[in-house]
Amino acid sequence: MDIEKKLARAYRKAFTEVLHLHGRIYIGSGGRVGHRLLGVPNLIVETVGAKSGEPRSTVLTYASDGDDYVVVASAGGAPRNPAWYHNIRAAGEVGLRVGTRRMRARVTTLVPGDDGYARLFELADRANRGRYSQYQTMTRRPIPVCVLSPVGTRGQAEPSART
Repeated sequence: MDIEKKLARAYRKAFTEVLHLHGRIYIGSGGRVGHRLLGVPNLIVETVGAKSGEPRSTVLTYASDGDDYVVVASAGGAPRNPAWYHNIRAAGEVGLRVGTRRMRARVTTLVPGDDGYARLFELADRANRGRYSQYQTMTRRPIPVCVLSPVGTRGQAEPSART
């Protein structure tokens, strides 16, 4: 294996570990720390596993579209959609944390050819500094876009934890 491949593998492993640590901090702090990573906004999707029924929390990069949040099921260009995508599609409605704000959101999924897909993919791609376009070149599957539309009371801050 040449040095470039070794460095690429080491970078992917280190970046994955940084993302996992970021998620633990963001979730563990109740959203007070971690809303942005490398200047990119992140939210937490709370749902249940479609197969397991177990609670799941996933940190995702997002773009705002009016009151809606747009996330992309890129999985870094992997050949399959990420598990969270299957979970939120099955649920239809999820919990969201954006910073310390908590809300419920209705899920709408779009794939290439659906009305609004191209505009929302471009919006999310810009917010994530062109990474989604890059990921699309790495896979043959169409990368879905998910629109998370808040329902009910919006933007309530999480109460401070008392110790």
